[in-house]
Amino acid sequence: MKGLKAVLASAAAAVSLTAFGPASAQDDPFRVGYIYVGPISDHGWSYQHDQGRLAVEAHFGDQVETQYVENVAEGPDTARVLRQLASSGVDMIFATSFGFGDSVIDMAEQFPDVYFEHATGYQRADNVATYSGRFYEGRTILGNIAGQLTETNQIGYIASFPIPEVVRGINAFAIELRRVNPNAEVDVVWVNTWYNPSLEAEAATALIDQGADIIVQHTDSPAALQVAEERGVYAFGQSSDMIAFAPDAQLTAIVDDWSQYYIDRVQAAMDGTWASTDTWDDIDAGMVFMADYTNMPDNVAQDAEALEHAIVAGQRHPFQGPIYAQDGSEIVAEGQVLDDQSLLTMDYFVEGVTGSMPN
Repeated sequence: MKGLKAVLASAAAAVSLTAFGPASAQDDPFRVGYIYVGPISDHGWSYQHDQGRLAVEAHFGDQVETQYVENVAEGPDTARVLRQLASSGVDMIFATSFGFGDSVIDMAEQFPDVYFEHATGYQRADNVATYSGRFYEGRTILGNIAGQLTETNQIGYIASFPIPEVVRGINAFAIELRRVNPNAEVDVVWVNTWYNPSLEAEAATALIDQGADIIVQHTDSPAALQVAEERGVYAFGQSSDMIAFAPDAQLTAIVDDWSQYYIDRVQAAMDGTWASTDTWDDIDAGMVFMADYTNMPDNVAQDAEALEHAIVAGQRHPFQGPIYAQDGSEIVAEGQVLDDQSLLTMDYFVEGVTGSMPN
């Protein structure tokens, strides 16, 4: 793991909080720490969270001081980094990967005067909030585009870990893909990492060699897109607009925008209105948005835009029945939609996804 990189590092004494009331009026800045599972240079997940951190700095100026630690492994290393930050006197910590969750809860108990926020998590406490985006809405749009453009009817999907967020995205993509093109299938390759450009590139190469003519990813680097560019197939960006890495291959990208959430939560902590909440925002709220629709016929782009508008307006739900499992059994009846609890605990594949769920 790379060492601590402090931005606007300060030797000032830590700001103390009392029973989660407002930060006291004083000269010391409010200190906020961020931990990232990958490098901020990944041009994906960690990069976008760091853009949110920079937005906090730009918004608050010298009222707030931020620092971050990148390349934090999920597991024991997480607890060590969180303890280091909390002991150094930060007032608030944003932990930005699912696998940080257990350590967040443990450290929150040890440091009850620190505000903790956990991205994509589900465990909360008096001083722990959770937040995420409804990325699956964007994956529905990707499925619509892929269903219209594939010529081989084989879509390659590079998946990180078999957690509900990733499984939900695969299924949302596959449901819309099959709605548009019932003959298309999704071939999933698990790489068991969030960020490993070499593995991501190898997975993309293998999928293309097996006949995939469109690549989807739930990993953090642009490596798969770069392979798609080299091999002359289409692909989608992940977490940020990656068009610069694949100007002829990227069709669009699901972009995560954390800036306003981070500004709002830091403000709440500073003025004493912070509460342990669970936020799951969507395209309509602006936490998720689609990059420009490129490298596709006008009619496909127009269909994608229409679907995006329908999702925002509540006219289409990504998990709207009928939906069938891999074995053909009905999961959701026509006219029904899956509720949030079912989405948050999803651990199965739908029809159209090849392969099995790993343990």
